[in-house]
Amino acid sequence: MNHSTYDTSGHVKKNYRPAIIIISIILIGAIGILAGMPGIKDFDAFDITILPMINAILNSFTFLFLLSALIAIVKRNIQVHRRFIYAAFVTTFFFLITYVTYHFLSPSTPYGGTGLMAGIYYFILITHIVLAAVIVPLALTSVARAWNRENERHKKIARWTMPLWLYVSLTGVLVYVMISPYYGW
Repeated sequence: MNHSTYDTSGHVKKNYRPAIIIISIILIGAIGILAGMPGIKDFDAFDITILPMINAILNSFTFLFLLSALIAIVKRNIQVHRRFIYAAFVTTFFFLITYVTYHFLSPSTPYGGTGLMAGIYYFILITHIVLAAVIVPLALTSVARAWNRENERHKKIARWTMPLWLYVSLTGVLVYVMISPYYGW
């Protein structure tokens, strides 16, 4: 039995929802589990202290790619928009690899600031964490709708996805800048 649906031009529309749900649960679950792990004591196979900076660099590239994608779509340049979105997915993928690796190997670093700076840091950190979890299924759903040529539905969700993903990538860099003085290296 064929469960495929077609748009008016005969393009096959695929059901990405199960994959989006599975990927989202695995990513968010793995990161949640890693948050509570102590890290590996005396790990010395390579210098893990470089990973947080790599994470910030990758987040910076994601932010720039997303901003470029936004500018391209405002100018109605779909091909350039698509390429920058794919670039943002690639840098996000590499970010996830380095982020998971670092948090698997290293214990969490407590923030050492106090007063107003601590309040600002924790506000940025908490909103970053919550929205990072939200952005996983949003970004995947946005791209799936684009792949299925569901342009109106893609635009509707992308209006939420783009600013949230921009916020998450930018605040990822800010969290690094604010906590980096407290790494115990």
